[in-house]
Amino acid sequence: MAGLDPFKLAEIVERQVTRRARGVLERGYYRFRGGRWYGGIATGDVVGCNLRCKFCWSWRYSYYGDKGWFESPRSAFEKLVSIASKCGYKYLRLSGGEPTIGVEHLYELLGLVEETKYSFILETNGLLIGKYPEIARRLASYRRVIVRASFKGCTPEEFEYLSGADKSFYEYQFKALENMLAQGLKPCEDFYPAVMLSFSSEETYRAFRERLSSIHPALAECIDEEYVILYPHVRELLRRNRLKPRVAYDPSGVPEFMI
Repeated sequence: MAGLDPFKLAEIVERQVTRRARGVLERGYYRFRGGRWYGGIATGDVVGCNLRCKFCWSWRYSYYGDKGWFESPRSAFEKLVSIASKCGYKYLRLSGGEPTIGVEHLYELLGLVEETKYSFILETNGLLIGKYPEIARRLASYRRVIVRASFKGCTPEEFEYLSGADKSFYEYQFKALENMLAQGLKPCEDFYPAVMLSFSSEETYRAFRERLSSIHPALAECIDEEYVILYPHVRELLRRNRLKPRVAYDPSGVPEFMI
């Protein structure tokens, strides 16, 4: 049985999680928070994703498009900067769902970040950047964005099993890296790969690194290795999917500042 089409799902989700108000594209959010990741970062968690990852820490919101509330790019920006300023952070990000859905909203937000001292980390599965080179071109026009492209497994088969998307779409994650490289973005500085390894073997990880090296040798040297964090709601999702990670971690218990 074939997996889902993440591009068709992105179109459906975009209709649910965006709306136009007074000429501005608003986006669905469910939380703004500060936290320890990246040494301290202000985060806006968005609703909706074009994958259905079986280990997703945000599945209660990323699977659905009818939760949360709408924010304009400016109002989201102001909330992020308020947290960063209060906590002394250097970084801002969108997380939770897929931030390239409703990409016009993202562009306007990045434009506002350009006028600040902050760096913006774009956490994305990269599929839409891989399909649409225009997104890579636009991202290259911003000075303060760093793209973290998160791969869902080390092989097409792992990708399909973990994300629910058909394995034929896995190559678009690599295409995202190629598109950003073609636009002059610097590997490991302007963009870098991350990969979920909790369900991978040493053999498949080795093949993954070789594939990255074929795009640019530096990419295999700056991989952000991801592992499942066993929050209670993640344990629940893993049980539902009868999925057992090879490597996982208990939550650290470090508190996060939320508003």
